[in-house]
Amino acid sequence: MTDRIFGSSDEEVVHIADLLQKGASGARSDDTRSLKSAVLDWITPNGENLNPPLSRHIKSDRGFRHDRTGALLCPTGMDWTDPETRAKLVSCETLVRGDKWPILIYQGYEYDPEDPWRGAFRSAILVKAFKHIFTSPSSVEKENKATRSGNARIHGMLSVTRASVASASMFSRTDIVTDSDRFYNTVLKVLHDPEEVEDVNPLLQWWNRQVFPGHEEQAYRSANPKTALARIKARRAALRAAEITNS
Repeated sequence: MTDRIFGSSDEEVVHIADLLQKGASGARSDDTRSLKSAVLDWITPNGENLNPPLSRHIKSDRGFRHDRTGALLCPTGMDWTDPETRAKLVSCETLVRGDKWPILIYQGYEYDPEDPWRGAFRSAILVKAFKHIFTSPSSVEKENKATRSGNARIHGMLSVTRASVASASMFSRTDIVTDSDRFYNTVLKVLHDPEEVEDVNPLLQWWNRQVFPGHEEQAYRSANPKTALARIKARRAALRAAEITNS
């Protein structure tokens, strides 16, 4: 693919870029379509039914139009139980920008304004969305095993990435009234912010334990300096360094 791109005319490059964009858009459409139905099971309390019920194939009755989805999509710092707040969200008098993160990204759906990192991007629904997209829909309710990583392993994905966490967060918002693109970009920006690394690194470790439980063991095996392979590489590096010094 790389050779073809560099050896192509401008018109061919534009055509290739168009095909790649269509492929990415198609993949995103498939992910969203499959989540429409699955997310209803995730947000329905055990032993209960949603009232009123929601369709598995359309999104027009979701968002702030329904009490359950509205409560999860309600921006942090706003009170969904307040009638005036709810009415303004439903009528779109209050527009929700992408930098107003929803309560659903927080563990237990609880937001602490004094410590906004606490529980951020650790909600059960995000983990389920991640598994649904990156491993397999059937893995969502199954116990994690080091040998079970489904689609992720097939595509060479052995640990979570900042972009994959952001994607899971965005796809969990399967609604039509919020600014999902800006939301994704703001999440990705904060996850890449060097000043947030003390909170981001533990977050990524937490995610790997949820989805790739064998990741830490594999990382240890790869980094263990006592293995024969590690010692061979270290010896070779030392010999090369000595050759450079003596030349």
